[in-house]
Amino acid sequence: MAQKTVVLGVTACIGAYKACYIVRGLQKAGIRVHVVMTEHATELIGPKTFEALTHEPVLVGMFDAETEDPIPHITLATEADLMIIAPCTANTLAKLTNGIADDLLSSAALAMHCPVLIAPAANVHMYEDASTQANLATARERGWTIVEGGEGYLACGDEGYGRLAEPDAIVAAALEILEVKPDLAGTKVLITAGPTREAIDPVRFITNYSSGKTGYALAEAARDRGAQVTLVAGPTTLEDPMGMDIIHVTSAQEMFDACEEKFPSCDIAIFSAAVSDARPKTVADHKLKKGIDDEALRTIELVENPDILATLAAQKDKQVVIGYAAETNDVVAHARKKLEKKNADLIVANEVSPRQGFGTDDNALILITESNEVKVPKASKTKLANVVLDKALALLLEKRS
Repeated sequence: MAQKTVVLGVTACIGAYKACYIVRGLQKAGIRVHVVMTEHATELIGPKTFEALTHEPVLVGMFDAETEDPIPHITLATEADLMIIAPCTANTLAKLTNGIADDLLSSAALAMHCPVLIAPAANVHMYEDASTQANLATARERGWTIVEGGEGYLACGDEGYGRLAEPDAIVAAALEILEVKPDLAGTKVLITAGPTREAIDPVRFITNYSSGKTGYALAEAARDRGAQVTLVAGPTTLEDPMGMDIIHVTSAQEMFDACEEKFPSCDIAIFSAAVSDARPKTVADHKLKKGIDDEALRTIELVENPDILATLAAQKDKQVVIGYAAETNDVVAHARKKLEKKNADLIVANEVSPRQGFGTDDNALILITESNEVKVPKASKTKLANVVLDKALALLLEKRS
């Protein structure tokens, strides 16, 4: 469920400035971009421009001071889900198809074991030359994707083929290879994940078995589809996903406060966290001990926590509100009651057991709306996250129509 990474190679073509738009297009789809430039490309556009856009060091030489990595071309190849070379000059294309690795960009390309996408750009006569066309044919035979530009006026004054493809076309081809759907671009998504902890004393608390994997999968899938994601996470052992705003909380009250602040500006709110229904009325200021605090240990008075789903769903205007229902029996009946009582647009229900639900990497779901129920067979939580987001987007478009 890691964020997709693209290594973007930029070579010395007058269209190098268009690579900035490629970076932005990929970022809107939630993709991390790492730029590598040829030395001559830096004469046309400065590395600092790409560093400002990507917040990553831009690599040019094999031994750049910007990196302490002794083998940056291998590291890039290890990180990349896709390499794009745009613009790709006739010279760079010739080097790549003949296995020449005399700079960082060509060395990284030779080391890649992920898909490669090339957007060639050259003067019309260089582009139509038999050697260039042969190199393009070789690239295709190797399974590389070629995004060619159209015919038109070139920077040199000639007219014909050789123009760099438009950034949107290059980005679209890249997203197809990466199997990323940027259909949530411009959408703000609020997601809760994990358990909450309600303190009894400084060393004990009330909690549940939630691992947070479902919420994190939802957040990463929404990010990869271009959404601006806010993840409100209870205590988990999961690593923070990149490319989103993360608010760490512990108690149900803290989670409620964070969600209440973010809810008015979101478009979709998915409350997948397993929130404690109640908390101790008082929290001891010391560890409760047998023989000393027996009365306090025997009777822990509880009070209700705020109902995050019900409270915020009652305030919804344009938002699509989705809740989760983890049940041990009568799953549909309990979930449908929750849907009606809490004014949600969708309840995602599942039966929890030691082998399914909490802590596992897969699950099976039932999507319940006012009008129907859809069973989703067992699948990875990443795939299920996209099923839920598909439904969320459909409900959002329905509200906006």
